[in-house]
Amino acid sequence: MPTDRKKVVTNGINGVTGNYDVAPIAIEDLVRGLKGIPPAEAAPEHVVVRGQKLRQPSFARALPWGIEPHDIKRAGWAVVFHKDEQPAVRQALRPLIDHRRAQVGDDARVKELTYFPTEDANGWLARHDVSWHNIEPTKVPYYLLWVGSPERLPFQVTHEIDSDYCVGLLDFEIAEAYARYAQSVVEYETAPAVRNTREAVFFGTRHPFDEATLLSADWLVTPLADGIPANGPTPAERPVATQLGFRQRKFVGEDATRQTLLQLLDGAEATPSFLFTASHGMVWPNGDARQFEAQGALLCQDWPGFGSVAPSQFVAGADVSDSARLHGLITFHFACFGAGTPREDLYVFERSQPPPIAPQPFIAALPRRLLSHRGGGALACIGHIERAWGSSITGIAASPQIRQFQRAIAQVLVGKPVGIAVQEFNDLSATLSDVLSGLLGKAFQGIPIDDVALASAWMQRNDAGGFVLLGDPAVRLRVADLV
Repeated sequence: MPTDRKKVVTNGINGVTGNYDVAPIAIEDLVRGLKGIPPAEAAPEHVVVRGQKLRQPSFARALPWGIEPHDIKRAGWAVVFHKDEQPAVRQALRPLIDHRRAQVGDDARVKELTYFPTEDANGWLARHDVSWHNIEPTKVPYYLLWVGSPERLPFQVTHEIDSDYCVGLLDFEIAEAYARYAQSVVEYETAPAVRNTREAVFFGTRHPFDEATLLSADWLVTPLADGIPANGPTPAERPVATQLGFRQRKFVGEDATRQTLLQLLDGAEATPSFLFTASHGMVWPNGDARQFEAQGALLCQDWPGFGSVAPSQFVAGADVSDSARLHGLITFHFACFGAGTPREDLYVFERSQPPPIAPQPFIAALPRRLLSHRGGGALACIGHIERAWGSSITGIAASPQIRQFQRAIAQVLVGKPVGIAVQEFNDLSATLSDVLSGLLGKAFQGIPIDDVALASAWMQRNDAGGFVLLGDPAVRLRVADLV
């Protein structure tokens, strides 16, 4: 497919103007900004710090020798509450906490931990007598469910903790929603049978006039669903889901309508175990009344083009019906703000104060609705905090570069804890942090560097670092029970 190597395109559509929320950035402008500032300021401080933590060879090596990351009984599990969290919320999650305690069978490896206001990641770990890349499951377990609003539990802190630990975020407006999620997880993991099918569904919009969705449809969704064709001496690859014995359905381009997506969520025929979507995420101006209810909503094929956009063309949280059958589903949304929105722009590349993009940081309404559904919610949702960039699909190559997506999906479909899937993107972020540091170091020494490589490394690193998990990071598909 055609790609413009002279610009970088993000995949968010402004709900007011109907145009790109961020205009395509000329590589020369991006590179000029990157070269004009010190390496430590090429991204917000917490992005740089997180990249430094991620430079370790393997996230699994942070655990004590002999403990495998998928072994929750030895790796441990904890819930983290803000010190002022409401008693009703703590009580609402009691069934899940008790369930994990029974599952692990070791009280020392199941904990209820506290976050105090103004703590940074270093301070939080130090208070528990652990340091970076030295996990002690009896002090701070490997699987951490952080509960509460990102206004009280900052994204900056959870992002950095996620460098070493498997982190999941959970935030609802009322205690009842937490109770519904806890009940849903416990029921899924303890029921005699599951109602989900052994099926993975891939959904991707493809607008002929739009560089971003051409890229995500042709270079991400299609190869994930159909496999990768042979290329010279490189043999063809079957899709990961097929290799793992899952049936598949694919909805790309004209098939990726709003009605189709809602029907998939309604589970009228059967509820799949895994749903992957790639589309524009809806973006609203800072303070717009629609921001909290529709930021990150998934724009579907119904959108006719730039200049306008209507609610009938995207799926927001409120559009998911009360009759939807979501229980046991894990979703992955490649979309701008698909998981949440920070208060400030995380990806400013010039020397300036990051501009505010929301009155406060928040988790997107659509995954919140999916996870807390009254009829039994989804187990987990993987998505993006901030913008998602097309450069993460291509890198510096002229063919799809999607190994991290393939591996993440494989981790889910083989039945490993879903938090491990997100670590695939953490590993990529670590590699790209080193690459970016090296390129910028050469630039400051006056050594010529490739502008496309610099811009691509910066965008890819930021994009990979923006993926987060919403939900309990220890949940996993009951693969043996799926038919």
